[in-house]
Amino acid sequence: MLVRIVKMSFNPSKVEEFLANFESNKHKIRAFEGCNFLELYRDQNNTNIFFTYSYWDSEADLNNYRHSDLFKSVWSKTKPLFNAKPEAWSVDKLASLD
Repeated sequence: MLVRIVKMSFNPSKVEEFLANFESNKHKIRAFEGCNFLELYRDQNNTNIFFTYSYWDSEADLNNYRHSDLFKSVWSKTKPLFNAKPEAWSVDKLASLD
């Protein structure tokens, strides 16, 4: 399993546009083959900074998503809203406690 973390910072006036785009696509992203989990987080202090956490069966599944029409559609609407370059990490989960 691969965990993908993406940090995104938006122009404050564009946050609602980002949230609307995420809302309309979140179920499609989660249903994409190989995606097992998707969450969106918002920074408590800098409310224009968001993080997505997604779990993927493999790097190949993530790459298939990143090259899909769905990703291209979502990203084309998201990218112009940024006020800083997004950051992304692919990590391995080492421990999980409930």
